Amino acid sequence: MHLDRIEVKASFTADDTGAIEGVAWDFSSPDRVGDIIEPAAFAGAVGKSIPALFAHDQSQVVGVFDSIVVEADGLKVKGRLLVDTVERAREVRSMIQVKAVQGLSIGFMTRKAAPRKGGGRTIQELDLLETSIVAIPAHPGARITSQKELEMSAPAEKIENKDFSAELKAANDNIVALTKRLETAETELARPNINRGAANDNHEPTAEQKAFGAYLRHGKEAGAEELKTLTVSSDPAGGYLAPAEFSSEFVRNLVQYSQIRAIASVRSTGSPSVIYPARTSVTNALWKGETQAQTGSEPAFGQAEIPVNELNTFVDISNQLLADSAGVAEAEVRLALAEDFGQKEGQAFLTGSGSIMPMGLLKDPNVVTGVTTASATAIAADELISLFYSLPATYRNAGHWGMNTSTLAAIRRLKDGQGNFLWQPAFVAGQPETILGRPVVELIEMDSIATGKTPVIFGDFSGYRIVDRIAMSILTNPYLLATNGITRFHATRRVGGAVLQPAKFSKLKNA
Repeated sequence: MHLDRIEVKASFTADDTGAIEGVAWDFSSPDRVGDIIEPAAFAGAVGKSIPALFAHDQSQVVGVFDSIVVEADGLKVKGRLLVDTVERAREVRSMIQVKAVQGLSIGFMTRKAAPRKGGGRTIQELDLLETSIVAIPAHPGARITSQKELEMSAPAEKIENKDFSAELKAANDNIVALTKRLETAETELARPNINRGAANDNHEPTAEQKAFGAYLRHGKEAGAEELKTLTVSSDPAGGYLAPAEFSSEFVRNLVQYSQIRAIASVRSTGSPSVIYPARTSVTNALWKGETQAQTGSEPAFGQAEIPVNELNTFVDISNQLLADSAGVAEAEVRLALAEDFGQKEGQAFLTGSGSIMPMGLLKDPNVVTGVTTASATAIAADELISLFYSLPATYRNAGHWGMNTSTLAAIRRLKDGQGNFLWQPAFVAGQPETILGRPVVELIEMDSIATGKTPVIFGDFSGYRIVDRIAMSILTNPYLLATNGITRFHATRRVGGAVLQPAKFSKLKNA
């Protein structure tokens, strides 16, 4: 039980004068919820007085416990009920004497605790706030141990003046009601939280919920009856719809893709391709004497064409699924398409063949290998430094390192000759990690460190040009398959990419 932030644990006896004593906590076993309290946890309560309540009700102070002792077998408390001045205390004494209530329960605030294997806690520090007289203690070993019986020599009229039958009946009724509430609560906690409410008081799952549970456990092998209950269309064209309490939540895996678009040069176009004029060489000026004739020279020019390629697909969704999911299914389809297209673009910008897709940065033959490692399975710090300085200062001062996660993990352990790590963390929020002072971009399609692979590229990524023809377009077509109850979503993206300035890049290749 809990009373605000007070935790309740604990039993006892009371005599005719109100004297009462008992075991407030048994150290030999855990309580009903698996908690164990170490004896040292009660050190702060020894020698103090705490109030005696009835059923942890702060409005029912019926006495005081002024002796608190920690012994090997439990926490022993002694005190008295205020039977001379408090009517409720006399009633509680009567209930104790007829054994209607026989338990003690402590109210405390936990200061330090550790979880126990199998459930519950080991409580090491607490503040003891009160001890209550209860019918059912949290700890079965917490009990009233001493209570004198009514003296047989007492005058008959003293006993006859008070009829305890009403109090006893009320106390027994309260015990029955409390026991029933505890059993109901334990039953509720042991059941899954499904379909609770007035419409289904027996808390039994519906046929759809049972079928959905079977499908989650066994998939398509769940059985014909379960699949029939769940099916709103064919599996590839509509799939299965969860019961109502799950329909607004979709579980999705992370879709990773390279962030090359964020650092490359991006342009838009309205044409099927873009041709860029390029100067391939400079003029050739010569030193001459006073009377020597001049020599003519011309720069060389060329052109680079970037075709715009098309990426497309379509998705069929049943109309019932679209209607039953209240728009969530359509939103998930659009999100899935955006993630898929982003992943395919990032992959093509790095490893695309240039045929019906962008030319990838790693596949362009004009991007040179600046450094070949001495080892087929490792990268040395000196080799990264050589790769860094294989580019002109203008390019390397605007450069980015590109590598996948496993390569970055290996490079993070590299040090220079003075023992300093080449990799440096970002010290300002929003700033990237750096190697030799230049930022690192994770490109998941890059090779890992292995024989003959290219695990690292360094350069000014503005030398890679991305050309967007149109943004991703999603066309909803509810008519094509209307007779089958299907809506088709057409998705199209037109984009091109190629290396315009290969001199801005240098690759590191394993031996």
